[in-house]
Amino acid sequence: MEIEGNAELNGHLQMLPPPPGRFVDREELIQHVGDFAVSQGYVVTIKQSKRDRVVILGCDRGGVYRNRRKASDESSSERIRRRKSGSRLTNCPFECVGKKDDGLWLLTIKNGVHNHEPFKDISEHPTARRFSEEEIQSIKEMTEAGLKPRQILKRLRQGNPELLSTPKHVYNVKAKIRQGNMTVRHIRSLRIEKCAAGSSSLSANEPSWRQRYPMRVPNLIGGKFVDSSSFATIDVINPATQHVVSQVPMTTNEEFRAAVFAAKWAFPAWRNTPITTRQRIMFRFQELIRRDLDKLAMSITTEHGKALKDAYNDVSRGLEVVEHACGLATLQIGEFVSNVSNGTDTYSIREPLGVCAGICPFEYPAMIPLWMFPVAITCGNTFILKPPEKDPGASITLAELAMEAGLPSGVLNIVHGTNDIINAICDDDDIKAISFVGPNSVGAYVYAKASTKGKRFQSNIGSKNHAVVMPDASMDATLNALVAAGFGGAGQKCMALSTAVFVGGPSLWEEKLVEHAKALKVTAGTEPDAELGPVISKQAKERICMLIQRSIDSGAKLVLDGRHLVVPGYEHGNFMGPTILSDVTVDMECYKLHYVLSLTPVHV
Repeated sequence: MEIEGNAELNGHLQMLPPPPGRFVDREELIQHVGDFAVSQGYVVTIKQSKRDRVVILGCDRGGVYRNRRKASDESSSERIRRRKSGSRLTNCPFECVGKKDDGLWLLTIKNGVHNHEPFKDISEHPTARRFSEEEIQSIKEMTEAGLKPRQILKRLRQGNPELLSTPKHVYNVKAKIRQGNMTVRHIRSLRIEKCAAGSSSLSANEPSWRQRYPMRVPNLIGGKFVDSSSFATIDVINPATQHVVSQVPMTTNEEFRAAVFAAKWAFPAWRNTPITTRQRIMFRFQELIRRDLDKLAMSITTEHGKALKDAYNDVSRGLEVVEHACGLATLQIGEFVSNVSNGTDTYSIREPLGVCAGICPFEYPAMIPLWMFPVAITCGNTFILKPPEKDPGASITLAELAMEAGLPSGVLNIVHGTNDIINAICDDDDIKAISFVGPNSVGAYVYAKASTKGKRFQSNIGSKNHAVVMPDASMDATLNALVAAGFGGAGQKCMALSTAVFVGGPSLWEEKLVEHAKALKVTAGTEPDAELGPVISKQAKERICMLIQRSIDSGAKLVLDGRHLVVPGYEHGNFMGPTILSDVTVDMECYKLHYVLSLTPVHV
């Protein structure tokens, strides 16, 4: 990538360009670019604008015109040319373009490179001393009332203590007012409202992407939630009602590279951040998760379908990992052995790897992302998270809470997609390690592909859980355990029990097991008495039904059939009642997978 290559050649070019994306209107695009620029240490200016079609934004270095002294032998045209060539607008090659396309504004980066150092203190830039239109109106009214510039400035600072303007600036504004200029529209640099370098808190107002219907799930790139420029989307569907909850756009390759570059750029500073500071952010993060526990659980139930009590457990299990991350300081201590050999000491240190990535399945929308990024970032790494495309809402909410907790821009980034994004994560040389949870086939593919690039890889793949029931087992305790483990979460979890092996045969257990399974309340997860919710999609239900029928055709006995269950009020939901097969052999497809509970006798 050109930006990255130049950045490696010259350290002062490491100011990130704003993440590309789509915006509802021109003002939202400009605000996005302006806020992001301030966080990187530069200020953007409107270089050209056709209000209803295009806006071109450049970098305003805040410098002065060079060669301002008039030469005696210069003509008027030459002086104008020299003035324009020395302007601050042409000093920096950075440029981005916003174009209106199909009702939305599309942001693209024409040149993301700067040729100057970032401002150490953004308030040094001249735009920090400019007045807003409201302040200019107040200056006009106070001038008409007879107040002097110093008195006017004093009153303005009562409402805005961070105002950096001087009496000289008030004099200039008064002169413009006398000329009939009541606004600041001619001032083309975007006014700096805050220094975002040390601030990562979210706006008190709901972001625009949450206000749309259906909501478009954004990328998180460089500390900003940005709508993807991609028109390819996947609908996130409530499995109980079939209503579209949101849309997940497929992150483009340019957006993915921007996310990786943001993580790579943030890594040096984050690695050098004291572990105690990183721990404090994790302490605050776990407090915010507890605060928004209800919101997270409802998001999981709405997108995944599992019962609310299961959704609460999903978040609680992930929260335990965050609590563990709060105590990672002692686990990062190295080792030292003196005089291991004559005149030789040995020591080991633990260092962060760099940019890491996580690929998550749909089964646990909160727990599995929380397995991954809290530990990685507390250890000093930066992270690229790819949430499940079927239920990404919990990951986005967790990212919002992490930013609110004080996580610096670029440390955590989120991209969306399917095969293309997984391949991009495996192929990118800047990503040093990958964590994966999912099916065997995908895990083997990711492992092989990532290993060829020399990446570290960890995976939790596949499952086939058995319960071995001895003849002297407690009847009630065993039945409760089998039903809870076999049907909890509609069986859509890697810890689900799919096979019960009865030593001596299942004849004494079948009838009681069917009674317990039938007693489960199957309904939408949001209902207060729900025990078993729908499966994630219609395709998943069709596959389960197909496996059941194939098993029957292969000789299995259908003890309990849940294929034709209809839930009142949720007739279109993807509901499957508890299903039990008996006389199952190890060569049957239902045994090899884990969608239904199989009973297998063992005679000794």
